[in-house]
Amino acid sequence: MLNLGFVSAILADYDLNGVLTFAAEHRFKCVEIMCWPTGNADARRYAGVTHIDVDNLNIDQIHTLTRLHHISISGLGYYPNPLDPNPEQAEFYREHIKKVIRGAAKLGVPVVNTFIGRNPTLSIADNLKLYAEHWPGIVKVAEECNVKIGIENCPMWFTDDEWPGGKNLATTPAIWDKMFEIIPSRVLGLNYDPSHLIWQIMDEIQPIYQYRDRLHHIHLKDVKLYRDKLNRVGSMANPLEYHSPKLPGLGDVRWRDFFAALTDVRYRGPVCIEVEDKAFEGSPDDVQTAILTARNYLSQFLVL
Repeated sequence: MLNLGFVSAILADYDLNGVLTFAAEHRFKCVEIMCWPTGNADARRYAGVTHIDVDNLNIDQIHTLTRLHHISISGLGYYPNPLDPNPEQAEFYREHIKKVIRGAAKLGVPVVNTFIGRNPTLSIADNLKLYAEHWPGIVKVAEECNVKIGIENCPMWFTDDEWPGGKNLATTPAIWDKMFEIIPSRVLGLNYDPSHLIWQIMDEIQPIYQYRDRLHHIHLKDVKLYRDKLNRVGSMANPLEYHSPKLPGLGDVRWRDFFAALTDVRYRGPVCIEVEDKAFEGSPDDVQTAILTARNYLSQFLVL
């Protein structure tokens, strides 16, 4: 029913064969593979990882590796800011998303996961205008390639350089509704991550029921909301001042209700662990321990 995998960004020092070998050895069924352009200058944590280079795609080699390890690719991932205030940078990001979509089609991968992007200094209304201007072309490529687009719902607002609006528009059901109204194509949907609703002080379960037909991919990440810190700085402070990403089971996501909702709506597809817990980044062994600790906790809800 649910294929457990992980997001390859956490294994940045591995090559594709190493990622798939690790997945196979530890009873995963799939991996979301990162496809950032090689030589990019994005120094953000978990960005800039290239396990498949869509500019130099070796289809036969990739298929050989996935067959050898009996691991499927749940999606191709690339998470820039396609509505960046720098027009040239934004255009580069949008064009690379299209390359990733075309690469997914060639590989037979069903979904590409990314961000809508946002100009942090503009209002939601003005960003929706930018979205209406720039995203139809991306969706058209996805339709032509028969590849779905999963938009992760992370606000991408953590620190001062992302203030005040963050770098991703697709943060709430109200905005998703407007996005889907502007571009009604069914290839456009969500790479749903419940943790981002927790620190926005929202219900993380209800959207599964409301957007059951738009769930193209699922991220499994937890978050701990520190109420004492929130009570001191307020929700308008930089979000990392009052919350921290955690492994599934170590935060506030209601995982039993989460998986109950997925089964209620008959979701069938990948559920991929996304590790962003700083407590497990001290060494390569810590990183592997993080992935396996998350796997062990989640195994109560699905069959490995």
